[in-house]
Amino acid sequence: MPRIVLELPPGLNSDDTTYSAAGRWADGSNVRFWRGKAEAVGGWEAIINTPLTGVCRKVFGWTDNANNLNIAAGTHSALQVYQGGALFDITPFGPPTLLGNNPLAVTSASPVVTVTHVAHGLTTGDSVNISGATTLATITPNGTFPITVLTADTYTYTFTSNANNNTSGGGGRVIITPQKPLPAGNIDGTGGAGYGTGTYSTGTWSSPSTADYFPRTWSLSAWGENLIANPRNGGIFTWTNNTANRATAIVTAPTQVTYALVAPTRQVFALGCNAEAFPHAFDPLIIRHSSIGDNTDWTTSAASTAREYRLPGGGRIVCGAVMGENLLIWTSSALYLGTFVGSLAQPWRFDKVGDQCGCIGPNAFAVVGQQAMWVGPNLQFYVYTLGSQPALMPCPIQDDFADFMAPAQTDKITMSSVAPFDEVRIDYPDSRDGVECSRYLAAHIPTLMGSPENAWYRGVMARTAFVDTPPSPNSYPIGVDTSGNMFWHEKGQSANGGPLSWFIETADNYLDPNSVMQMRALWPDFNDQIGPVSVQVISRFNPQATDYPVSGQIMGAGQVKSDLRATGRLAKIRYSASASPSFARFGNITIDVTPTGRR
Repeated sequence: MPRIVLELPPGLNSDDTTYSAAGRWADGSNVRFWRGKAEAVGGWEAIINTPLTGVCRKVFGWTDNANNLNIAAGTHSALQVYQGGALFDITPFGPPTLLGNNPLAVTSASPVVTVTHVAHGLTTGDSVNISGATTLATITPNGTFPITVLTADTYTYTFTSNANNNTSGGGGRVIITPQKPLPAGNIDGTGGAGYGTGTYSTGTWSSPSTADYFPRTWSLSAWGENLIANPRNGGIFTWTNNTANRATAIVTAPTQVTYALVAPTRQVFALGCNAEAFPHAFDPLIIRHSSIGDNTDWTTSAASTAREYRLPGGGRIVCGAVMGENLLIWTSSALYLGTFVGSLAQPWRFDKVGDQCGCIGPNAFAVVGQQAMWVGPNLQFYVYTLGSQPALMPCPIQDDFADFMAPAQTDKITMSSVAPFDEVRIDYPDSRDGVECSRYLAAHIPTLMGSPENAWYRGVMARTAFVDTPPSPNSYPIGVDTSGNMFWHEKGQSANGGPLSWFIETADNYLDPNSVMQMRALWPDFNDQIGPVSVQVISRFNPQATDYPVSGQIMGAGQVKSDLRATGRLAKIRYSASASPSFARFGNITIDVTPTGRR
């Protein structure tokens, strides 16, 4: 009996018609390509049984000075940290608000200070922290005090000593921080007033956002053993690795920041933020950084290395990343490379290395060694290698990603490396499932670096945040689902003890272009099989004809052949499973065929 052997190259190809993609894998879910062959993804196990509060948008792992693992998670309503097997709420008080010039008024022989704070939203009895006030009438009224509300724009507090004059003042750097947890941000995007602020193509090209139309996302970095955290469009906070304490605002830093990161020079960067000069207006293209080794010093002076820069061109800063000793800064339309030059006048320089290649969202990038990958505002994929130019990455399954991107939700896209498999993974909101992240694309990193292997793949799996393996023994990549459950990924072969579902399917392959063939048996080439695998053949008589699915036997581990009866000129093969545990790695496909005599 004649046999047909299908030796398929790695990667899915679904953007072409199924026949033009003959000799390839065409569709799949939760199956990756590793070392040239397809295999089911690893399973996942809960890190802790307590879910996070809110919808998680960023997860970050680091170790303290005792080499203990910390995992920070920023959600739409909280900042939490996992440490020592428990989950702690470290949501900072806030938001810190920079007031107008000279917002404080005092009366002679009275400790009462009147504050002008437009649309403060506070109530009598709330406590606020006042910082940055200069001396007026012999008092410097900084500290934490309960307030009495006078109007929607004013309130008073009682200082510890009396003023000696009737006057107004305090200077142009008075910051008020309410002493209650940061209010919740948006869960979903709602469109935008500017390009990239919510939905792809919503608003005016390259114009900045004027309001929070985006879901709350976070940027998280390590400052030694401490955490630097920034909710988008908010202040910069630090947590000093004590689970009894909340994160606290760095009140000398800008109070409105698009994205924050820590550079290798031990400087905190605020990307897209308030200008240093009064009236401290927000500018979406301004970059400021702290002094070297001091995240509280943000004042430009001859005695510090804190500085301010403004990127040329239009648009707005979206995000940034560390690449070796350098920084990458993405705007809505371009990519800039930040280089430390060490000059006191200008410690850093920023050079545009690519245009029309901005990033679509604050977490839609990944850096692996000297390479960066990201999703552009056009929903195409880009790659940059240090010393080269950004390049477009062809993706043979890109149409499905772009066609079903949930409108106004692109800020939820999150991208991460998965180091154990030389992989990058893009989790995104698919409109077929709603508005939350529900599916992912992934690619073998050598594919992105120009390898002939076109190894792109995808899956149905709801993860709103994902990060590569943290630098701690016995750790794995971390994913967070829509309910706030944190999982170790690539651990075991089950979905946290439940069935792990996957499938992979070939494109149509001609058995014989001139004759109708009958398929009698299929000889799978499985390795390391765990759990049953279902085999299905879908036959057709020509590319436009009706599909005829025929199920073969459910194959257990070690079973060598699946008997079946299917007739046609073309056939595609589908392997699938939903079991706990479940795994298989796939080699070549061998099919026993015989002519039927029909043409």
